[in-house]
Amino acid sequence: MMDSQEKTLELGQTEEVNKVEEQPAAAEPQPETAEAPQVETTEEQPETAAAAEAQQPEDATEQQPETEEQQPEAAEQQPEAEEQPERKQYATKQEVLERVKELAHSDEVPRKDEVDYLKTTFYKLHIAEREAQQKAYIDGGGDPATYQVTPDETEEAFKAEMVLIREKRAQQFKEQEAEKAANLKRKQDIIEKLKTMATSPEEANKAYQEFKALQAEWREIKNVPAEKANELWRTYQLYVEQFYDLLKLNSEAREYDFKKNLELKTRLCEAAERLADEADVISAFHQLQKLHQEYREIGPVAKELRDEIWARFKAASTVINKRHQQHFEQLRAKEEENLARKTALCEKVEAIAQEENKGSGDWERHTKEIIDIQTEWKTIGFAPQKMNVKIFERFRAACDEFFGRKAEYFKTLKSTFKENADRKRALIEKAKALQDSTEWKATSDKLIALQKEWKTIGMVPKKLGDQLWEEFLGACNKFFEARNAAGAGQRSEEHQNLEKKRDIIAQLKAAAEEAGENVQETVQKLVEQYGQIGHVPFKEKDKLYEEYHAVLDKLYKDLNISVARRRLNNFKQNLKQVAERGENALDNERARLMRQYEQLKQEVQTYENNLGFLNASSKKGNSLIDEMNRKVQKLKDDVELVKQKIKAIDAENQTKE
Repeated sequence: MMDSQEKTLELGQTEEVNKVEEQPAAAEPQPETAEAPQVETTEEQPETAAAAEAQQPEDATEQQPETEEQQPEAAEQQPEAEEQPERKQYATKQEVLERVKELAHSDEVPRKDEVDYLKTTFYKLHIAEREAQQKAYIDGGGDPATYQVTPDETEEAFKAEMVLIREKRAQQFKEQEAEKAANLKRKQDIIEKLKTMATSPEEANKAYQEFKALQAEWREIKNVPAEKANELWRTYQLYVEQFYDLLKLNSEAREYDFKKNLELKTRLCEAAERLADEADVISAFHQLQKLHQEYREIGPVAKELRDEIWARFKAASTVINKRHQQHFEQLRAKEEENLARKTALCEKVEAIAQEENKGSGDWERHTKEIIDIQTEWKTIGFAPQKMNVKIFERFRAACDEFFGRKAEYFKTLKSTFKENADRKRALIEKAKALQDSTEWKATSDKLIALQKEWKTIGMVPKKLGDQLWEEFLGACNKFFEARNAAGAGQRSEEHQNLEKKRDIIAQLKAAAEEAGENVQETVQKLVEQYGQIGHVPFKEKDKLYEEYHAVLDKLYKDLNISVARRRLNNFKQNLKQVAERGENALDNERARLMRQYEQLKQEVQTYENNLGFLNASSKKGNSLIDEMNRKVQKLKDDVELVKQKIKAIDAENQTKE
């Protein structure tokens, strides 16, 4: 017979229609896919305790519904994790799609847990497949910045079938609600009939069989709207109790029933107490629900034992329910922690997405940072269900903003690369047209002009740039090698020039070791002689150039220091003569020196700016840079000399005062 309340899980099933989350597709490595919502029970929990049991009539002999015992405490409307059956393992997205199609087009309504499992499995395979495609592209020499994700027909088909499943589940939900309303009406009709039967003892005895039939019918009726369940049950119990209070049944049969019911309820108490040792909290909670269902269906025990047996069963239930509640409190705390971690990652990506990227290096550095953050994101579990999708959408939006801006940047850069490559190809064609020419002087000038123009063209991708340069250089070298072969007669003269220049370098080195006023004049004559000597062998050119300028740099540095010191001393000695010219003579000289100082500083700045535009990658570019650096150093020495002269004037003025 039924206990004092309906089974907890039948009090108002309100299954939520799960929504299919669509996965994003982006050109860059993607963040993890939206997590499937956590399994949530489809039944609402009733209040944790029912009303106290009413007293059982003394002479009842039938198994009567429990009216004195309370419902065990439930886990405060805690969502339950459904027990998951062993799932089929899918190796490909197509296998998952076939199962989804089967569910979408069959008569059965798919279970929510299976739909979630299929969705999670599909996108795990989908993401793994996308990452494998991208890795293959990069391993094959592709540029990660230009990688584009191709549309996936399987994913589109999957989404379409999931929409059908969602519609089917929505229809099921609608039908369940209609069924609950009908069940409510049937139970209300039964209550009205019981109300009529419970008016007098004579009516109760006559209608006993009808009463039993109504009880059986009541038990067969399942779900009703949750908000009506408790009130409906209390009303039903009220009239059942009134009916039994009117019955006049055999006392001996009643005692037999009491004894049998006590044995059954004692076994249920023992089973409930053993559940305290069950390692699986969720399983223990489900088993407890089954025990409560059995407890309700067992009739009453002797009046003096009712409170005791109920207290024992309730105490065992409380232990399980507290463990169940603590389990979900821990889950909620972990989910809140996960939400905090994911929020922090969102803030990091949003900050990176707003940073200015001045070049490809910045884009690649920030890309690596975001991919590392995405990897960390995948290690974090679910956030609370109401925030899980929202926090992922925030994360995805920040990633999409960054990679969208990056794609636009590289799209523009790609256009510039193409334009530069086309210009270099045009120069290659011109060089190839000249490579077989025998007009040595004119063609040399043209090829040198082409090489200068080549240096003015911007960058192209390194691999392509190396290929184009080799092709251009090959055409140039072919001509110059032919020219050199034709001018083999000049080699003897070039070797003689080499010896002459080496001799001058030796004399310069010797001059560097000497000290005297004539060193500068000697160095100047040697430099003039060096400049009058013709070409040297090409292979020796760079080495000779470096050796010559190394010794010159040392000489000029020493000479500049000596000359500057001498000039400053002469200037200081002449300051008194300058002062005698007039009252403002020193001030006028200082003003002239200030103008000279500013002019020299401007020249230094101009030279340094020009140095920034030179291409130091070519040998000729290096020689030009060296020469300009020497000029810059000479100018800086002059600046320092003028500065010291100004200080000398200031010191002289202070002496006069």
